[in-house]
Amino acid sequence: MNRIVHFEIHAPDPQKAIDFYTTNFGWKIQKWEGGAFEYWTVETGDKNTPGINGGLMPSRDGQPRTVNTLEVDDVDAAAKKVEKTGGTIVVPKMAIPGVGWIAYATDPGGNILGLYKHDPSAK
Repeated sequence: MNRIVHFEIHAPDPQKAIDFYTTNFGWKIQKWEGGAFEYWTVETGDKNTPGINGGLMPSRDGQPRTVNTLEVDDVDAAAKKVEKTGGTIVVPKMAIPGVGWIAYATDPGGNILGLYKHDPSAK
């Protein structure tokens, strides 16, 4: 079974979103310096309680959305299966240096999802 392990908030105005979530829910949001684009990590609570953490980034097309990312055994195999079952790969597999591999897809209804494999050797 492939569980949701991460979420991303794609915000037209990241600072407004950061202010909103920190003020209303006490989330800890910190700028991540490890990537090639602006990204913030989001800690939603104590790691010993149920829930997931995520990220926040500027929306690439100006539209707000939340993307759930699922952990898979193999990003390439998962991408092929998605395409065979009516989905579309919208961002091909890429490395998150030191973290893992990710690709983005849409399901048949157009919802965006991430396909992720943890691999600290990813470059």
